[in-house]
Amino acid sequence: MTLLSHLRRLRLAAPLALLVATACSASSPTPRVEPPTGAAAPVQASSGAADSPTGLLSEEDFKALHQLRADKAPPARGQTVEVASTKAYLSLPRDAKPPIAGVVVIHEWWGLNEHIKHWTDRLAEDGYAALAVDLYGGKVATTPDDAMAAMKAVDEAKGIEIVRAAHRFLTTDARVLAPRTASIGWCFGGAWSLKLALNEPELDAAVIYYGRLVTDPAQLKAIKAPVLGIFGNQDKGIPPEVVNDFDKALHDAGIEHEVLRYDADHAFANPSGERYNTKAAADAWEKARRFLAAKLKG
Repeated sequence: MTLLSHLRRLRLAAPLALLVATACSASSPTPRVEPPTGAAAPVQASSGAADSPTGLLSEEDFKALHQLRADKAPPARGQTVEVASTKAYLSLPRDAKPPIAGVVVIHEWWGLNEHIKHWTDRLAEDGYAALAVDLYGGKVATTPDDAMAAMKAVDEAKGIEIVRAAHRFLTTDARVLAPRTASIGWCFGGAWSLKLALNEPELDAAVIYYGRLVTDPAQLKAIKAPVLGIFGNQDKGIPPEVVNDFDKALHDAGIEHEVLRYDADHAFANPSGERYNTKAAADAWEKARRFLAAKLKG
């Protein structure tokens, strides 16, 4: 066992200073990071209600929940790296020196677009090494039909390999050497944030924005990280009764967790969505920031 691994297990890593700006460091080489070898078989997450990519809804109803914003995000300030033979987007705090707490960022159903990169930069502004993965292999959808096709084409085993490799990147890359790590995702990405928590025992926190859920306590027992779930009470895709089942299942599985509920619709905080609810999104983001700070910097 390496010293770093020992420190991660004992949670003795020193608190990290909060840095307030993002920069792209190109001084060190960008290694190709492969997923861990000899890992256990992936936990294939399934919903208690439906196993289709759209959960409880038909494809047409699911598409209706998602509308792409027309405005552009601010210019990206990070850099492209390679993770498990795919491209990813890394944003680092300015003048940060390792070790830096790391966050795996997982896009919603449009793909790794400019809005997700901006959200990744915002996490870097809070002092984290933020790494946004691409589960669509470089495709960025601009229509609901394209997004649906891209989402349905994702191979779950390959996706788990990618998000676990992203976690490993954050813990081993010389620019980061993250002593603590978290995941965050929205909608499609929220479901994948949960899948990473199910499949990566070294994860220290998981934030799930209205993604498809697992409601079987036996499956959820694989999670070692505290979980923050964020949901809208008007969401027809992840309705309150399913969130109730998820909350109860986490409790029954003995998982530390908190569930936040807002009087809002699906995708109310999506960085790419038209259904943005300013008040709910702002409150959820502040609570997510506090959760990450407590679990990664506390």
